[in-house]
Amino acid sequence: MKIAILTSGGDSAGMNAVVRTVVKTGILKGCEMWVVREGYEGLVRGNTEYAQTHELATPLLPNNVSVSQDGTSNFLNNLRFGDGNLLRDGACDQTGGRTLSGRYIVRVGFDDVRGWFAEGGTLIGTARSKTFRTHEGRLTAAYNLIKEGIDALVVCGGDGSLTGADVFRAEWPSLVAELRAQSQITDSQAMEHAHLKIVGLVGSIDNDMSMTDMTIGAPTALHRICEAMDNINSTAISHSRAFVLEVMGRHCGWLALLAGVAGGADFIFIPERPPKTMPWEDEMCAAIQRHREIGKRKTIVIVAEGAIDIELNPIKAEYVKEVLTTRLGLDTRVTTLGHTQRGGRPCAWDRILPTLQGVEAIKALLEATPETPSYMIGIQENKIIRVPLMEAVEMTRAVAQAVSDRDFEKAMSLRDPEFVESLDGFMATSVLVKEPALPREKVTIWNACLRVAIMHMGAPAGGMNAATRAAVRYCLQQGHTPLAVQNGFPGLLDDNVIQLSWLGVDSWMARGGSELGTNRTLPSIDLGAVASTFQKFCFDALMMIGGFEAFQALLILEEGRKHYPAFHIPMVHLPATISNNVPVTEFSLGSDTSLNALVDACDAIKQSASASRNRVFVVETQGGKCGYIATMGALATGASLVYTPEAGMTLDMLRKDVKFLKTRFNLDERGRSEGRLVIRNEAASSVYTTDVLTNMFKEEGASLFDARSASLGHTLQGGVPSPIDRARAVRLSLKCMAFIERHHALLQTQSAKTRQASSDSAAVITIQSSSIKWVPVQEMVKHADMKNRRGKESWWQGVTEIVEALVGRPALK
Repeated sequence: MKIAILTSGGDSAGMNAVVRTVVKTGILKGCEMWVVREGYEGLVRGNTEYAQTHELATPLLPNNVSVSQDGTSNFLNNLRFGDGNLLRDGACDQTGGRTLSGRYIVRVGFDDVRGWFAEGGTLIGTARSKTFRTHEGRLTAAYNLIKEGIDALVVCGGDGSLTGADVFRAEWPSLVAELRAQSQITDSQAMEHAHLKIVGLVGSIDNDMSMTDMTIGAPTALHRICEAMDNINSTAISHSRAFVLEVMGRHCGWLALLAGVAGGADFIFIPERPPKTMPWEDEMCAAIQRHREIGKRKTIVIVAEGAIDIELNPIKAEYVKEVLTTRLGLDTRVTTLGHTQRGGRPCAWDRILPTLQGVEAIKALLEATPETPSYMIGIQENKIIRVPLMEAVEMTRAVAQAVSDRDFEKAMSLRDPEFVESLDGFMATSVLVKEPALPREKVTIWNACLRVAIMHMGAPAGGMNAATRAAVRYCLQQGHTPLAVQNGFPGLLDDNVIQLSWLGVDSWMARGGSELGTNRTLPSIDLGAVASTFQKFCFDALMMIGGFEAFQALLILEEGRKHYPAFHIPMVHLPATISNNVPVTEFSLGSDTSLNALVDACDAIKQSASASRNRVFVVETQGGKCGYIATMGALATGASLVYTPEAGMTLDMLRKDVKFLKTRFNLDERGRSEGRLVIRNEAASSVYTTDVLTNMFKEEGASLFDARSASLGHTLQGGVPSPIDRARAVRLSLKCMAFIERHHALLQTQSAKTRQASSDSAAVITIQSSSIKWVPVQEMVKHADMKNRRGKESWWQGVTEIVEALVGRPALK
């Protein structure tokens, strides 16, 4: 099969990762791979201006490597065609005769796309084509594809781009018949290319496509916005100013909403849910005035570019500034982030997501038949999915139509559940109520005011403080009392328990580490004294935010219910650890922040390795006896090898790894080796340490390659939490509070003297595939490897195969 890939519409970070993965995976599956420059416009232009295209589509290999003539080695026959550097550098011509001028459908090899996923935007270009929208344009595009023998197309773009792809596929049989009638193609060509296979991936920074939780480019755009907000916060506090930020989102408010949640904004304007009252100025000013009255020194308002009021009148940033200045007397500035949201290096998730989706896209094409619909590759929570492309497009357009019809409830219902929950989360954490939602005279057993203890456990992780902030503000809104336990269980035994305030946690969203203090001490240090302290402070519920230690602590407390009545309260564990080693759950707070720290470090290291040409860097990561960070980091950085505790390290494995590195370096273009990364978890082996590994590679590489090492250590724990970790922290924290309220109400139906909490009331909140589930802590034990402090099974272990495939290892065995 010959497959072409194009990027269309607005550019987004992660598009290059899609191109890289699709090209490499296709070659490994035995396909010929092509890229289409300048989107659909490139399909229309084709290669008619350059007659020698096929002469350039010959593999380029070092002199000491021969190309298989019998087709048995598709990898070597598709290793390199020489246009990769031209595409990456944005150049049209190269000394020596190679040129991209007049060539818009270009054959590429495995190494031609090497290292692309660290680049922002799209290296193959994108353009909005008026010609392709015409019948004549699509007829020409069909001819250009058939001429090159291409019968499958991967399209990465927004809803307009994907709609164009589906229309093209639907018209394909008639286009082929028309070309045959005009004698532009032969009968055999018409038969061979009777059907066009299409698959779509959504590249959009707005995250505006329905039936998928995330679009390619949206996480990086959110990073850019939150970085700007974090920087603005300091100057806003210094001068007690208000800032109005305008962000992208013409028809979708996802960026504004998630930035509001992750950045701790005071007020947001999004198309799907305008302010409910008119004039909306009163609602905004009242909310901000309450914040100012309790002493808040800064005000952040986020306006999506498509923001409207309930009468569909546009809401503009400059007008919001005027209202804040004239009605509240605030010194107000406007910041329009504009196209800075599109630019820059992709974040970790915008490398991982396109890679996993790109692999699935090739599978979908290889399995496609004329009867199957065109699929869009999406994601739900942590599961890569296929959905009928036009169903997703139609639902996406239905949102815009609902907004136009002023049916905002319908517009919200058509968004994914996480969008709705994020809006609820923003309201719960940004609105300061004068009176609690539950006045004392209306308190019943079903909505009693609770004293909720909040504790951090284990090593610090990004998102711990954000989760605490969300829980505190929800408690205060509902009339509960949030009690912070400082320094874990030792702090509890020392009576280090304080009540937190709404304003006191205001700046915690962007703070890394643990503001409460954390350690690994378990309650078994003195379980009786812990129970006594629970009684002393009258805890009605306990929320622990932490890693494997929090899971162990919850297990100890639940088992302690046999002897201590104080533990018969709702108790929850919100996983937060960079190691992501809590059983059952697929994500923990802090793991995304850690991955981004790893990616940033490895990008810098790889730059050094590439500058030094033939060099291997062995990068040591944290993670304990769980290889999540190492494995996903390898996927996000394009590492050649990865070592984890789960797989271990053996002498035979190392022998094969050295052989692979030698073979791979021998295949590099002379003088243009880019260097390579090897990622090793700190506990992968107690014998084959990072130093041993580095020295072995250095010795075995001889004149072929050198080796160096770098240990990232605690840099993976620190820094500003990523927007994804912040937003996820708020969402999961509020679910924990709802769990606590529900189980407390059930307990109140029992007699006070014989009150017994069920085993379900001590549980861990988990993300499993495409859903969020509560798992009782006793059930968690069945899935835990207590000795190695990790789950017995891990969803990400199959990722190692993808890591190895994308560096060509299976093809070189």
